[in-house]
Amino acid sequence: MLGEAQEPGSYYVGVDVGTGSVRAALVDQRGSLLAFADQPINKWEPQFNHHEQSSEDIWTACCVVTKNLRETCWDKAGHFFDLPDFLSWKATGVTARSLCSLVCKWTYSAERGWDDSFWKMIGLEDFVADNYSKIGNQVLPPGASLGNGLTPEAAKDLGLPAGIAVAASLIDAHAGGLGVIGADVRGHGLACEGQPVTSRLAVICGTSSCHMGISKDPIFVPGVWGPYFSAMVPGFWLNEGGQSVTGKLIDHMVQGHAAFPELQAKATARCQSVYAYLNSHLDLIKKAQPVGFLTVDLHVWPDFHGNRSPLADLTLKGMVTGLKLSQDLDDLAILYLATVQAIAFGTRLIIEAMQAAGHSISTLFLCGGLSKNPLFVQMHADITGMPVVLSQEVESVLVGAAILGACASGDFASVQEAMARMSKVGKVVFPRLEDKRYYDKKYQVFLKLVEHQKEYAAIMKGD
Repeated sequence: MLGEAQEPGSYYVGVDVGTGSVRAALVDQRGSLLAFADQPINKWEPQFNHHEQSSEDIWTACCVVTKNLRETCWDKAGHFFDLPDFLSWKATGVTARSLCSLVCKWTYSAERGWDDSFWKMIGLEDFVADNYSKIGNQVLPPGASLGNGLTPEAAKDLGLPAGIAVAASLIDAHAGGLGVIGADVRGHGLACEGQPVTSRLAVICGTSSCHMGISKDPIFVPGVWGPYFSAMVPGFWLNEGGQSVTGKLIDHMVQGHAAFPELQAKATARCQSVYAYLNSHLDLIKKAQPVGFLTVDLHVWPDFHGNRSPLADLTLKGMVTGLKLSQDLDDLAILYLATVQAIAFGTRLIIEAMQAAGHSISTLFLCGGLSKNPLFVQMHADITGMPVVLSQEVESVLVGAAILGACASGDFASVQEAMARMSKVGKVVFPRLEDKRYYDKKYQVFLKLVEHQKEYAAIMKGD
């Protein structure tokens, strides 16, 4: 398919007959390969070291690949789905798309719909054809009921009755946000009690982390995705910050250390995870001081896979300053602590960017695998200066998905009502405010690290 930016001209087919297959390519006048196809050809060995092929079979393969160049796994496609919408379609046979998927990933506007000029600009103007039938012309808010529910075929596959309500879906991180952000916090002494839900920030932290904040009016935050209307909580605008690697970074730092085999052996002997062992080891070596003070001379910049928010700079690299020659278990534990702190400082940087743009955030709601780590949770409270709310149910993404199903069933009048009823507070972790000055100083170092990294890059690029 040719986009408007391409000049009209002639196109050429190159055919290569190899020993095992025939290959063909469509090439333009500039030598650019536009399409490719291949087809295996048969080989026979009537006796040892004697090989035969069929000229007729080779010609047939040439015809197949040439035809395939004209009709590609593109022209034959009936629909293009994001994964959540594909699963909804498999369950119900309905091709309606979730507003969450389209707004967050497909350039769809909740107010204006599809932008024809974008598809034409990138050479995909055929998406516009037939009223956008291939990419979705029925768009529903998360929690809306799809069609007549489970089809008989899907119901048989899932072991459920046909006709059960199926909801328009959410992206997994957004489901996690939905599962925690609406909990009833009365009686926990939190600043967000009695305040709008917009005062809460959901942090979904696993391999990577997402920071979900909502607002009644659109807020544009530099380096933070959005605002997206009704992409998580219907009727609210969503801003989505993120850190490219968090749990993955902790694993990388710990598993790459020379003392990791010793850590594994000792944790196994105690029937503990390596992180539970490290947490207890930190408590042993901290002596009388707060555990966070062990990193007074060790600082980490956590963007080992670039920065998503709020700097939006994929060229940034990780940094560690304060290393020593020793590589014992104490050093590993302190490096682990410094890495966890760096991730929390990254969250603080995202929050400050959101606050500066107009958000008013007072409380963090954490979920995901890392929220099960008490050190990770306490460092986020101490470093941001905000209380952290943990859900009663640790699998908040699944609770969020179930909230959508509850809405689709008609048992609740709105997503907000289902959130308030189904999200439960499990534990609240408050910041150690007496340590604030220490973390403020470490945050200054944190910001200096990226400032210096950019200076180093400028020096190396200079004449």
